[in-house]
Amino acid sequence: MESDKIEHILEKYFEGETTIAEENQLKEYFSSSNVAQHLEQYKPLFGYFSQVKQQKSTQEIPLQTKKRNVAWLSIAASAVVLFGIGTYFFVSENNAAPVVAAQSELGTYDNPEEALKATQKALALLSNNVNVGIESVQYINEYEQSKNKIFKQ
Repeated sequence: MESDKIEHILEKYFEGETTIAEENQLKEYFSSSNVAQHLEQYKPLFGYFSQVKQQKSTQEIPLQTKKRNVAWLSIAASAVVLFGIGTYFFVSENNAAPVVAAQSELGTYDNPEEALKATQKALALLSNNVNVGIESVQYINEYEQSKNKIFKQ
């Protein structure tokens, strides 16, 4: 009768449904000398638990605390921030001056022939881009005509 009870508790144990009291019963049963023949295979499993429970670690764990010098860390961080801000202002100041000079000279020509050539060049570029756009519109018109022939509305 006792082996039937142990088998039932073993089934529950492998399903993960046992209580701590039932697990203690299994440990006691398998640590005793009168284990049923067909349950001998589980004896090393529960014997291991009792053996490990008796082991104690004698190794010392050194506790070393690392003391960080926070003052140096904050000084280094502020130096990096100041360096970044200084670089930003230095670069933006150097780039800002030529842009202002170039904007004041835009669109002014002293020689009327130079102004005419520059205007013709700008209009030619604009004309080329408009022509490309008109060609695209012609493709769309061709597509619309084909679509209307296929899908009569």
